[in-house]
Amino acid sequence: MNIKPDLCITAAYGQYLPKRFLAAPTYGTVNIHPSLLPRWRGASPVQRSLEAGDNPVGVTVLFTVSKMDAGPVISQKEEKVDDNDTATNVLPHLFDIGTELLVDAMPDLLSGKITMNSATTQDEDSVVQAAMIDSGEAECKPWEESATTIHNKLRGFSMWPGAFVYLEVGEGMEVTKFKLLETQVLDETADPTDAVVPGPSKKDGLRLVCADGSVLEINRLQPATRKPMDALSFVNGLNGKTVRWVKTPSE
Repeated sequence: MNIKPDLCITAAYGQYLPKRFLAAPTYGTVNIHPSLLPRWRGASPVQRSLEAGDNPVGVTVLFTVSKMDAGPVISQKEEKVDDNDTATNVLPHLFDIGTELLVDAMPDLLSGKITMNSATTQDEDSVVQAAMIDSGEAECKPWEESATTIHNKLRGFSMWPGAFVYLEVGEGMEVTKFKLLETQVLDETADPTDAVVPGPSKKDGLRLVCADGSVLEINRLQPATRKPMDALSFVNGLNGKTVRWVKTPSE
């Protein structure tokens, strides 16, 4: 069958399109990409934006070319995010904005007013790649990372693989992998320690002090093979046992 579409649209596709596909539509193929291109080209733009602490983040509508996420920009919009926003809620929000941008541009695309030649060429000197995520990247390392770095890992990797830390619950007990589900960076510092302790109030989460003295509050967490719990429930189940973070256990 010989199909000759006017316009093709892709979003969250993540694969290269063959040249014969790109040549088929009269007015080209356009893509909604959830980053401020040319920053974060590639497979994990929102995750990498949040991991890096970017604010604003944003979304780009662009023409698709054979090189990944390198086509001319049709429209782009910045979006401020909260310090606790995660990829889970930012990604669909950016696609909603991108859809609106595309709809607004559609008349000019279909009239030929916006073309590959008239759209804005990306600055190749400003390209930052959004590499695919490896599960090992999600390990939190308080012995060498700051509270902000760990918090931003949680934000960026909320959908997959989920930020995690190894804890020893009870002196000499088996080390357990805990997924961090909700954290915040506190505006305070403390002497570095591997002890993870409750805050002074029952409403507080667990205090994890990092190598630079920055303090991360853990409000929700999930032990391996168990259900998520809030910090208070975790503390209530300790029965006096101490908690400390440990470096990556040897295999």
